[in-house]
Amino acid sequence: MLFRIYNTLMIRTLSSKAVDFAGREIRLNGWIKIRRDHGKLIFLDLRDRDGIVQIVVNPHISEEAYKVVQELRPEFAVEITGKVNKRPENAINKDLLSGTVEVEATAIKILSKAETLPFDMGEAKLNLELPTLLDNRSLTLRHKSIFEIFKVQEEVARAFRKAAEKLGCTEIFVPAISASATEGGAEVFKVKYYDYDAYLTQSPQLYKQIMIGVFERVYTISHAYRAEPSVTTRHLSESVQLDIEIGFIDTFEELLDAIELVGTSIVSDVSKNCAKILASFGIEKALIPTEIPRLTLKEAQEIIYKFSNGQRDCRAEQDLNATDEKLICEWAKKEKGSDFVTITHFPTKKRAFYSLPDPKNPELSLSYDLLFRGLEILSGSQRVNDYDQLLSIMKERKLNPKSFPMYLQAFKYGIPPEGGFSFGLERLTMKLLELQNIREASLFPRDTERVDERLSNLK
Repeated sequence: MLFRIYNTLMIRTLSSKAVDFAGREIRLNGWIKIRRDHGKLIFLDLRDRDGIVQIVVNPHISEEAYKVVQELRPEFAVEITGKVNKRPENAINKDLLSGTVEVEATAIKILSKAETLPFDMGEAKLNLELPTLLDNRSLTLRHKSIFEIFKVQEEVARAFRKAAEKLGCTEIFVPAISASATEGGAEVFKVKYYDYDAYLTQSPQLYKQIMIGVFERVYTISHAYRAEPSVTTRHLSESVQLDIEIGFIDTFEELLDAIELVGTSIVSDVSKNCAKILASFGIEKALIPTEIPRLTLKEAQEIIYKFSNGQRDCRAEQDLNATDEKLICEWAKKEKGSDFVTITHFPTKKRAFYSLPDPKNPELSLSYDLLFRGLEILSGSQRVNDYDQLLSIMKERKLNPKSFPMYLQAFKYGIPPEGGFSFGLERLTMKLLELQNIREASLFPRDTERVDERLSNLK
């Protein structure tokens, strides 16, 4: 009996599928995006998870639907039943998947009402200042130009998983609460864990290294927390990291091959599968050569000096700053036809304790950054896998080995030569879409001024 009742109900149709039902009646669910009154005819743009479809409400077709539509305004959640009609050739909307049809409403049911919006959500771009954009996050995320950022971000994560699995990695899930500070620095959030002190993890680093002894190759998508007091356009207090760790490596170059494979695969997949979104943001197709240019830090600094005609001299610096990253990427694009460039051999003392010093020059580490269009999107290194060497480095850096018992235990029992790397999900999303601020690429950004709401509002 229940089966018969179910089959007498009209199954919901998503907006883009309306084109398959020309001449037939369908049921739609969604939110009112725009209402336009043209004499007695009222047009609605209905938004659902699949896109937008145009609804026309005609009093001569349904007096009941016409009566209900008088109440509707943007963001009302509704159920609409109606007949799918093909649009005239001159009325086709090529920007919509459903643009060849419209639905003539025969019934409208209000599922949830909405108050008058505090700003106009009907324009193609949501032109709001960043504080306003974030203060009204539950609303602004509904706008096409905003939620499409997170469709791109979804594709970044999907492409990362695909590339990690191509490398033979097993997905793992690491904790967000740690017994010690991962990097050994002061930029950690201390939390009260029952009667003990603990920390929000700065990165999944120590856990993924432990897991080399279990699965050999692993990847994880995890949250990371850094109590950095600065407010910049490229840093967050809570971010999402895309991490890979690879065991039994033979050479340093094997790791460079891996970072470039994953980085270019992500950008390639996003370019292909989010082409329309990238085009709407005015993004050019990425330049991905067969071979990504690889430079040591010193080589990059020399190039920057010459490329800038002596205007920028960073040859004595321990790292590249934001200006340097832009300049070396401009060089790579002009001279190598590449939007990517790999930088290696950063000073050992400037990298985390687990970064392996280069046996040829221990002052430099076997470390690397991957830059894309002027921004570092990945960082990593070959790791110290010798237990005694790890202990020695910890003591040199005034780290207490007793704070890392589980981590060090793994290295007592056979961790092979290994290395890894980490992307910042929000940072990569920001760069792919050329957003001005990383907060735009975070659903609910956390920084020194905000936890959902601005902290100043919570006092």
